[in-house]
Parts: sequence; structure tokens; C-alpha cells
Amino acid sequence: MAYQAGDTILDDEYNTFVNNATSPYGWNHFAGSGGSEYGLGETAINTVSAGSTITASDWNTLFTNMDTISGHTGDTLTTRSAVSAGDTIAIKAAVAADLATMAASVAAGCPSTTAVTTSATLQSPSSSATWYGSFTTEVSATFANADKMRHFFNAGGKVRITPVRTGTGGLSGASGKDGSWDALYSALGTLTIASQSSTRSGSGETLQVDGLANGFHDLGTSYTTIIQLSDDTYPYTANVLSVQAKLDAFVGSAVTITIKTIATDGASDATFDNPNTSGVDAQTNRNGQHEHRLSTINTTTAGGLTNAHSPSSTATVSNTTT
Repeated sequence: MAYQAGDTILDDEYNTFVNNATSPYGWNHFAGSGGSEYGLGETAINTVSAGSTITASDWNTLFTNMDTISGHTGDTLTTRSAVSAGDTIAIKAAVAADLATMAASVAAGCPSTTAVTTSATLQSPSSSATWYGSFTTEVSATFANADKMRHFFNAGGKVRITPVRTGTGGLSGASGKDGSWDALYSALGTLTIASQSSTRSGSGETLQVDGLANGFHDLGTSYTTIIQLSDDTYPYTANVLSVQAKLDAFVGSAVTITIKTIATDGASDATFDNPNTSGVDAQTNRNGQHEHRLSTINTTTAGGLTNAHSPSSTATVSNTTT
């Protein structure tokens, strides 16, 4: 029979709410282990046997767990009162709609969740003290298993790269190129890779490649360029900043995400030969020391989830200044 208000809930209808692995998705699929963009790593709810009576305890278990997930996703659910033993376990309004709302939030990477915390800097590979040419780093975040990685991103976890200049290229202070890289790094700000897309906190400079529509679920085993910027001011327009990302396997098997950041100094170096002219900075066209810093936004149990998610380890995979 059709599921409608006023009828008694049937076992197969209840089990659909709990366990359906196709749209409309059941609670276990988007909140339990799930698959791909669905799943938060919570303990599955038991289904009932065919022909069984749906008890007050069954119904209340589903409602309680729906409230738990909405506490994390930030979704507002229909108000429902708990049922008691002896009541007619009848259909409750908007259960399917509320489940669909939460499933959509999980598929989007829980963008409205506030149950997250930002880590300290986890990796910070540095360039040479002064340089020209390119400064390239690869940093990685690894998870205990492929499900943990999916659940991290699905629940609102993110990985971040923040490039900064920490030293000066000039002998007497910041060089002109230092200023160019300050502008490029400010334009990027922090690059954040989320479940379904990426963002930069800065703005400006020349956007050469816009791959911000790519998130964790879009990545493969070859590098995808998330963003590429160049300086928009002469004579440093050949200075280019690129951030790329890849996985060690396809989503569902991957346990590691690697982020490559490339700072390319395309402007010519003009270091003076000795003896220098008195009072002239010999390194006005060199770059100072840079760092490419990795951090993460980790999920917490503050919204009600049983499990919080974060990488099990991070590493600097490569660090080259040429």
C-alpha cells in the first residue's frame, strides 16, 4: 500500500527508511558506512524481519538517529514526538523528506556543519634561503582506511594549503620579487579542498586555471590543477603559483591525498657579480624563503556524531628548489 499519513507503518517501509541504498536513501546509507559521497561512519540501525511488528523502540531509534545526524549537518527536521509502547505505530509526517534533506547534505560534504575544528600547521616545507627558478612541494594526508577518508570529507572535513613568504630575497630587506610573491600568496590566501569543490580565501591577480569546482570526489590518480594564478603587474607577470591534487587510488580505495604546490619565478635573475657597486643591493631580483603549509579541518563529535574524523598521518613527500 502507499505510504501516507493515517496508515500503519509496514516493515518494508520502515526498512526502506533505515537501509535503502538507492534513492530515496535510508539512514544507514548516508549516515552509516555508505559508499562514495554517502556515509559518515556511524553505527548502522538494525532493520526488522519481514512480517515483524514495528515497535515503539524501532521507531524511536530511527527518530533519535535522525536528530543526531541533523545536529551535525545543521538541517532542520520536522518536529516529532517519541512514541510509547501500546501506541499504534503509525506513519509520521515528512520522514522521507527529512531523510532526503540529510542525504543531500552528506552528499554535498555537510557544508553547513559547525562541528569541525582547524588543526595546527601539520607540514611546512621550506624553500632555500634565497632562490629563483621554482619552489615545488608535495605534501600528503593519509587516513586509516578508504572508508575513513570518505567519511572525513563527507562529514565536512577539508585539507588546506597556505603558502607564505618567511624570508627576504634582498640583502637589505624585501626584494621586488618578494613583493610579487606576497601579492600572489595573498591572492590565493588559503586553498581549501572539500568534498565536492575547493575554495580560496583570497582574490585578485590573473586567474590562469580555475579548477575550484573540483573537490575530493573529483580527484583521480593523476594531478588535477585546482588553481593557477600569475602576477598581474609588470615586470613579474611570469611569476606563477599553481596548486594541484591527486589521490593514491580512486575514491572508495584511496587512503592518501597529495597536494603539489609550485611557485615558478619566470622573471630573470639579476644578481650582481662582485665587486658590487657600493650601496647597491646585490640580490634585488631574488626571492626570499617560502613555505607551503598544510593543515586540515577535522570533524568533531560536537554535533552529536559518535565518530570524529581526521587524517592518521601527514608527510612532506617532496621539496625541491631549483
